[in-house]
Amino acid sequence: MRRLARHLSTLTTVFCLYFSGSFDATASQTVDLELVLAVDSSSSVTDDEFRLQMLGIAAAFEDPSVLGAIEETAPLGIAVTLLQWSSNAAQAVAIDWTKITSSQEALLFAQQVRRSRRLVSGGATSMNNAIIHAVQSIQRNGFEGLRKAIDVSGDGRANEGKSPAIARDYANQLGITINGLAILNEEPELTDYYQAWVVGGPGSFLLTADDFDDFAEAMQRKLLFEISGAPIATAPGTGLYAQDQSTGTPRQP
Repeated sequence: MRRLARHLSTLTTVFCLYFSGSFDATASQTVDLELVLAVDSSSSVTDDEFRLQMLGIAAAFEDPSVLGAIEETAPLGIAVTLLQWSSNAAQAVAIDWTKITSSQEALLFAQQVRRSRRLVSGGATSMNNAIIHAVQSIQRNGFEGLRKAIDVSGDGRANEGKSPAIARDYANQLGITINGLAILNEEPELTDYYQAWVVGGPGSFLLTADDFDDFAEAMQRKLLFEISGAPIATAPGTGLYAQDQSTGTPRQP
């Protein structure tokens, strides 16, 4: 029922855009979701840990439940890009915007992720600039998503630049949701930081991984929620946190 309702909403939105004159198929491609995968590549992340992130993202795109969720977005599909980030001026696009409408295309994207080299090696942790860079990428990518999200994953707090809350609020004003995946191996209290300063926007949520070895499972769940929608409720202790849209404060469902 949840997916049926979302598809009806999608069709209604496209119909309204088209007949209101706001929809211009020649200007951009409409997709169900625009998603930036913004991956921490700062000094706190070793080369082995970086590889675990790449392998985790690739495995998530190969997971049957994620493949099924992608198939459900057809014919619009999703558009995804992979961004590596660290210091204020250190952001690099590892995989450019890619439209995915089928399992076959998702598996090809997974292969690209698996082969991705580390383009940003070391540096400070500037989440604010990473989010701003991701927002700018969404604005000029040639797609128009019915939903737009930036997926920020990392293992530490921002230690350079402005507060990530500034960029988060800017993104939210543009209708872009910020979701998070906090890796807790170095900072067990990182969950609180992500909840307060990083995650926000309609339907936003945070997932946690105890360490980089748990990254793949958390990323699989995160992608599934981003593509098909996070559950209204979940069992305690699952590491899923959502934003209370009535108060704007974090809560664990």
